[in-house]
Amino acid sequence: MVFDGYDLIVYGTVQSSLISETGWGLSKATAGTIGSMAFVGMMIGAIFAGRMADSWGRRRTILGCAVVFSIFTILCAFAPSAAVFGGLRLLAGIGLGGLVPSANALVAELVPARWRSMIATLMMSGVPIGGSIAALVGIQLIPAFGWESMFLVAVMALLIVVPLGLKCLPETLAPVHATGSATGKGARKAAGFSSLLRAPYLGVSLLFALATIATLFAWYGLGTWLPNLMQLAGYNLGSALTFALALNLGAVAGSVITAWAGTRFGPIPTAIAAAAVAAGALVVLVTGPPVTVVYLMLVLAGVGTHGTQCLIIAAVASHYPGHLRGTALGWALGTGRIGAVAAPQVGGLLLAAGLGVNSNFLAFAGAAAIAAVLLAAVGLKLKSKSSIPYSPTGASNV
Repeated sequence: MVFDGYDLIVYGTVQSSLISETGWGLSKATAGTIGSMAFVGMMIGAIFAGRMADSWGRRRTILGCAVVFSIFTILCAFAPSAAVFGGLRLLAGIGLGGLVPSANALVAELVPARWRSMIATLMMSGVPIGGSIAALVGIQLIPAFGWESMFLVAVMALLIVVPLGLKCLPETLAPVHATGSATGKGARKAAGFSSLLRAPYLGVSLLFALATIATLFAWYGLGTWLPNLMQLAGYNLGSALTFALALNLGAVAGSVITAWAGTRFGPIPTAIAAAAVAAGALVVLVTGPPVTVVYLMLVLAGVGTHGTQCLIIAAVASHYPGHLRGTALGWALGTGRIGAVAAPQVGGLLLAAGLGVNSNFLAFAGAAAIAAVLLAAVGLKLKSKSSIPYSPTGASNV
C-alpha cells in the first residue's frame, strides 16, 4: 500500500514540471486530464480485480496488480509525449486500482471480525505514507535529477513487494454459498455484481458507491492539485511540496485515529465525523489564514478525507458476506473512482476559467460535506431491518 500511495501522489509532485519543462504544450486543463488517466485505470482495475480476487484468489491478484503498476510507472519516465505518458498512467492505474480491494479482502479474511475495521484502516495508512515519501523524495530528486527520476523509484516495488509477497502472502478464497459447484456457474453467479444490485444489498451498495465518489473526489483532488495550488498562491516548489507532505502526514495520523475510533464507535459514525472535519478544514483555507493555520488545516483535511475512505472500506468489508466481499469492495472502489477521475479535471477547469485557487478548495470541501450526508444515510440504512444488519464490531449477520 505504501508503493500504491507513492504511485498515486507522484503525479501531483511533478505536475508543474510537466507543464513548464517538457515542451509537451500542457495547460492546466490538459494537465488535469492527464492526472485523471491513472484514476480511469484505477476504476477499471478496482471493478475487475475485486471480481477476480473472489474467483482466482487474493494473493495471485495482489501480486499481479503490483507487477502491472510498477512496470508501467517505470515506463512513464521514458514517455516521449503527453499522449504516451497519459496512456502509461492509465495502464499503471489498472494495477493500482486492483490492489486495494484485493488487499482489503485478504485482510478481512485473515483478521477476526472485532479487529477488522482497525487492521484494514491501519493497512490503508500505507497510502498516505507513500504520498509523504513522494513529497519528501520530490523535494530532493526533482531539482537534482528532473521529474523522470520520480517514476524510476517504482522499480523498488518490483524488487521488494513482489518477492516478499511470493514468500509471505497466504492464499485465501472465500467459500461460495450458492447452489451448485463452487467452481461452476453457481459460484460465478453468487459472487457477481448482480448480487450487489438487488435486495437486500441494493440501497446500501448504491450509497456506499456515492459516498466513495464524493470522498475520493476530495482526497485525490487535493493529492493531484495541492502542490500546484500552493505554487499559484505564491509559494516556491519546495514549500508547495511541504504542504503536500502535511496533507499526507495528516492522512497517516488519520489512519491511526480513525482505526481506534472506528473500532470504538463504529466505522460509519466515525466516517461521518471525519468527513465533516475535512469539509470544515478546507473551508477555513478559503479565508486566507496564516501559514501555521494552513498547515494545521491541511493536516486535518488529510485526517478527514483519507480517514473517511479507510472507514468506508472497513465498513464494506464488514457488512458483506465472504463470497461477496471482494466484489463489494471492487464495486465501491471502482465506481468511487468516478470521483477520482473527475477531481483533477474539475480542478484544472476551475483554474483555467480564472476562478482561482479557492474555487478548488471549495469544490473539495463541498464533496467532503456531501460524503458526510451520504454516510449518514448509510448508517440509517444499515440499521434498518430491510438492509444489511449493522454491527460496529464488523460482524455481519447476512
